[in-house]
Amino acid sequence: MLHAHLVFIAKYRKMKFNSAHLETMKYAFQIVCNSFGAQLVEFNGGIDHVHLLVNYPPTAAVAKLVNSLKGVSSRRLREKHSELNRSYRKHALWSPSYFAGACGGVTIDIVKKYIEKEQDAP
Repeated sequence: MLHAHLVFIAKYRKMKFNSAHLETMKYAFQIVCNSFGAQLVEFNGGIDHVHLLVNYPPTAAVAKLVNSLKGVSSRRLREKHSELNRSYRKHALWSPSYFAGACGGVTIDIVKKYIEKEQDAP
């Protein structure tokens, strides 16, 4: 298994995520990871971004995994939290860019602790 630290940012940093939004996203991310044979090891988020630590098989392309994670979470949030619909620009929740860092030089526990501390949502 390979390990990646992923960060997604809300488009124009316009969203204001709360704990209910983060729970909905976490569930969506777990479903997508399972479909790729991957594992969501850690998840946390801030008011306008999220951090994920994902273990994924070498057969999964990171770009395809990220596209699915972003697409499914965006649709799920739009369905479950209609109050966010006015903040969507052209049906896009996430910025088209993302951060994907391979976790090789540090232990997974260190990355996990970093993501655990990345919480500033109300």
